[in-house]
Amino acid sequence: MSSTAWFTHDRFGMFVHWGLYSLAARHEWVQNREKLTDEQYRVYFDHFEPDKYDPRSWARAAKAAGMTYVVLTTKHHDGFCLWDSDLTDFKVTNTPYGKDLLGPFVDACREEGLKVGFYHSLIDWHHPAFPVDGTHPRRDDAEYIAAHQYADIAEYQLYLHGQVRELLTRFGTIDYLFFDFSYKGRKEWWGGKGPDDWDSPGLLALVRELQPGILVNDRTGIPGDFITPEQYQPSGPMTRDGVPVVWEACQTLNGSWGYDRDNLDYKSPELLIRMLVDGVSKDGNLLLNVGPNGRGEIDPRAHEVLAEIGRWMDRHERSIRGCGPSEFTAPADGRYTQRGDRLYLHLFSWPMNHVHLPGLAGRVRYAQLLDDASEIRQVHTDPGQTAQNTQMGGQPEGTLTLKLPIRKPDTPVPVIELFLSTESPAAETRPTD
Repeated sequence: MSSTAWFTHDRFGMFVHWGLYSLAARHEWVQNREKLTDEQYRVYFDHFEPDKYDPRSWARAAKAAGMTYVVLTTKHHDGFCLWDSDLTDFKVTNTPYGKDLLGPFVDACREEGLKVGFYHSLIDWHHPAFPVDGTHPRRDDAEYIAAHQYADIAEYQLYLHGQVRELLTRFGTIDYLFFDFSYKGRKEWWGGKGPDDWDSPGLLALVRELQPGILVNDRTGIPGDFITPEQYQPSGPMTRDGVPVVWEACQTLNGSWGYDRDNLDYKSPELLIRMLVDGVSKDGNLLLNVGPNGRGEIDPRAHEVLAEIGRWMDRHERSIRGCGPSEFTAPADGRYTQRGDRLYLHLFSWPMNHVHLPGLAGRVRYAQLLDDASEIRQVHTDPGQTAQNTQMGGQPEGTLTLKLPIRKPDTPVPVIELFLSTESPAAETRPTD
């Protein structure tokens, strides 16, 4: 197992899904959804010419959003390769663009101080030795299935392993590898494939041999360095057999991984910030996806969302970077993250006047809004005090009450930074106002 220290410290990365499907502009599974033949899909290969491709602009956008690593699709399920592979003709250097895309991407990330990740599909609908199954675009074409009934997965294994060897020997140090995906036994897809089909133990051994420090996900069907919930938020810290595991939620801006021109179902920046905070509070990372268009640009809508997240991260980064879950229980509509003696309360809704924090009485030396470092005062109430007229009722023993400004700070998710005492809880102080 490789060290996950940088990964669990940094917490936030960018996913980039890009390939021929960006020209179709209607989801990265367009070939599967519309059951397109290779000949029908070829039109995108013949017209792939991303003249606006500027990986430095991608890297700068990621960095400005507060992300510290970027993961790019080297090959998606359609089999199209973004580098000059020696093992196939179905690659970018044979399109009108005619140049490798991965090398400039790696260089751009390194120049911006970002770690580099590759996504690589285990599935390949284009390769003749990949047996037809329920994910394949030709799954309902009896004639095609009959013609490929002797497809040899062992031959495909050699191809898969050979391409991984290219990726991990041609582009210098690669920090992260996201395989996608195993689906043995999935009811919705007949003929599903898993570790035996990929020779996952051999594949993982190859990866470790070529790049000993790389982090690898779990989607080969055998354990890797981290697990990858997709398009949902875990309800708590993730475990395997009761043991905590490193995890990363991969999420989209609008439900599609690839460029989807007519999909306007964008999550708000506030929701995405909440998702990031929620994940860190449960000891997880967020890998947030963008899908560049056919000319190689991140579209303006995605840029606007990333910029808004970046503005929040610029003010609140220290409540995310290097943080993890807390032993304390956050109030309703709040999440805690913690780093050492700094406890961060993220308020998903802004309460009127006061917020009550169980278990923190006598534990907090100082409190401030992280946005502007303005003091938040602590208020004493006797636990047995009865609420009357303008007198607030007492809270359960051990509760810390903070007095908040009426006006919510002008930020999507306000954060209160609490400086914890390293000594045993002291007696509660008398009122400060």
